[in-house]
Amino acid sequence: MNLARRGRSLSVMGFLLAGAIGIISSTQTWVTVERADAGEAILVPGASALVLLAPLSLAVLALGAALAISGRVFRLIFGVLAGACAVFLGWSTLQLLIAVPESAIAPTVTEVTGLAGTAALADVVQSVTPTAWPVIALVGWVILLAASLLVLTTWRRWKAGGRRYRTTTEAPVEHDGPVDAVDSWDDLSRGTDPTR
Repeated sequence: MNLARRGRSLSVMGFLLAGAIGIISSTQTWVTVERADAGEAILVPGASALVLLAPLSLAVLALGAALAISGRVFRLIFGVLAGACAVFLGWSTLQLLIAVPESAIAPTVTEVTGLAGTAALADVVQSVTPTAWPVIALVGWVILLAASLLVLTTWRRWKAGGRRYRTTTEAPVEHDGPVDAVDSWDDLSRGTDPTR
């Protein structure tokens, strides 16, 4: 596998893994809501805490797969689009970790308790705590996005470097004159010349 193809494969794999992390995370608990009435805690999945988590993750996955079969120009376009989706997912997740908005928990709390409205939610919700899944997703997206974009934007240099290496190593070797035959390494190491 040449360097250009290897670089393309690494960037494709990075975006595929980023999309997979988002899809898996969308079904996991992102926020735990403790109830004021001492009832059972309400678990808010990623798809409810971040509405665009599942569709954008699918988009990253699809665009990552498209990188493998597209031409040079489309590969760059798909890479930029996948990167933009992943950046938006990462930024939204970071905002969620800083302060969980009411809109992220309201649908799930209403579904569980049957109560709606700001005043009703204030009476039900005692505390809101993000779980480890948003952190895992955020770290994964940052690492994979940075690595994928780096490879995608620098694979031409890899290709050029590989071409220069091949040119250097495949250059013909010139000899100053005929080379005497040596039967074995032992003869050469002893300084003897078997042709005499």
